[in-house]
Amino acid sequence: MTSIGGLRVVDYLAEELGRLGVSHVFGVGGANIEDLYEAVHNTAGAVRPVVAKHEFSAVTMADGYSRATAGLGVVAATSGGGAMNLVPGLAEAYASRIPVLALVGQPPSVLDGKGSFQDSSGKAGSLDAREVFRAVSRFCARVTEPDSVVELLARAVAVAQTDPKGPAVLLLPKDVQEAFVTVPVEAVNRPAPPPPLVALPDAAALDRAVRVLDAAGHVLVIAGEGVAAAEARTELAVVVRSLEACVAVTPDSKDVFDNRDRRFVGVAGVMGHPSVGRCLRQSDVCLLVGTRFPLMARAGLEAELSGTPVICVDPEPPYVQGTAVEGSLRQALRALAGRLAPRSRDLPGHEALTELPVPRTAAGTESYADALAAVEAELPPDAHVFVDAGNAGASAIHRLPAPRHGRFVVAVGMGGMGYTFGAGIGAALTTGRRTYVIAGDGAFFMHGMEVHTAVEYAAPVTFVILNNNAHAMCVTREDLFQGGVRGDNLFLPSDIAGGVAAMFPALDVARAESAAQLRQALRRSNCGAGPAFVAMDFDPREIPPFLPFLAAPGQEPPAFEEDSHEHRPVHVG
Repeated sequence: MTSIGGLRVVDYLAEELGRLGVSHVFGVGGANIEDLYEAVHNTAGAVRPVVAKHEFSAVTMADGYSRATAGLGVVAATSGGGAMNLVPGLAEAYASRIPVLALVGQPPSVLDGKGSFQDSSGKAGSLDAREVFRAVSRFCARVTEPDSVVELLARAVAVAQTDPKGPAVLLLPKDVQEAFVTVPVEAVNRPAPPPPLVALPDAAALDRAVRVLDAAGHVLVIAGEGVAAAEARTELAVVVRSLEACVAVTPDSKDVFDNRDRRFVGVAGVMGHPSVGRCLRQSDVCLLVGTRFPLMARAGLEAELSGTPVICVDPEPPYVQGTAVEGSLRQALRALAGRLAPRSRDLPGHEALTELPVPRTAAGTESYADALAAVEAELPPDAHVFVDAGNAGASAIHRLPAPRHGRFVVAVGMGGMGYTFGAGIGAALTTGRRTYVIAGDGAFFMHGMEVHTAVEYAAPVTFVILNNNAHAMCVTREDLFQGGVRGDNLFLPSDIAGGVAAMFPALDVARAESAAQLRQALRRSNCGAGPAFVAMDFDPREIPPFLPFLAAPGQEPPAFEEDSHEHRPVHVG
């Protein structure tokens, strides 16, 4: 086999990423990854490096990139603490089946087991990085020989993009990065690789599913994030029309079906809509598409599910009993659409979407509902929306319709607070679309300084911070389930907008005192080319639309007494 030399391992990696169509590499620099960043710069803009403030956010940028483009997100970080900071972000990508490639620098291999700074070779009692990353990846390998990078990179990319998708990790000692690699001539200037092979849906399972669906009068379809990952929205819509079905979505997939369609009955699960349960009670079959139906999506529906046949179309088996049609989601939906009998009989009317009953806020105060109505009114139809955890997230999932032509992303794999700041930036930089990040103050204080990254790269992100000066979901849990609010999750008031405005004088920053002012700030941000930031204050006692916090149907929802708790932490000393 003829081969050529003269190419460093890092140069090969950078060129291959460009050939794979990767447009950005996200990360944080350091001595043991600096050669890769140099190589990326040398691609003359074919691959652009983005430096984040924290490695967790760098992973979420790659995650957001992948969710917005259905491509491979790439993150690069140095050894030691930088490498370890990748773990929670990779865990989210692992749980949510997001293809991410992590390129992780390591100390020179000649120092393995010799007490080098940040040694994670696993030798002589040092930390073993391979064992750490194997737990949060689909593939993990240490590149010990320069020439092995050709095969290992190809394997890592293939595994990351093959169902079940997820992260792949390459550990790159600094001396290996700097070494020259012998590349086969046939590997030079070859076309981009074809899409990864997909497993065909099982024919016998398809036959059973068609028989059950054809015999059903009323069908409820519950669609999940897998529809977006497979880019199968069109195929889903065809099946829904064939069945004349009602449609619900899981909390992390509001954008996979038009929220304004007459068939849409809302979100399933703990942040969901009562109309989903009513529709399920009337249904002869529940068809799961692109979801394994985890607890967050099925909570509150257990009784209805126990008496309803379930069919699951997904690359992996469901968490509930039913007929599993595994394999390629798009091909399975196309097969169903082509084989379902035309509907000629009258079917029950579609259930109207209804919201959970939540306690009203005190007279004269703005609520999450008011704020999200303002966001809905100004949200561009092609915008992306990234929603963080907590009360703000529960309210947005329940109340804010997904944009017609953009993503609506919620990271419920691990539910890590602060995910949205990096993910929104990653999506905005790679698509150029206005992207909304909706988060609470708790998430902001964890990873909100990625606003600096948005400013540095002029990312078209609008950060909407719903500030209740608390970890308010924890406060609500204390009050409802633990005998009263203790105070440690209630914070002294903070002027987040004022602080951000002082840090970034050129940034468009607003503090909204009302829903009308919020709309004005959002409208202004939509007209700009770069980032914008708006914060609005709320009462930490407001109950979000979250099923565990609300009374059973027919009962009065819980309500705080106006002066039942002191809403400031107690400081001792």
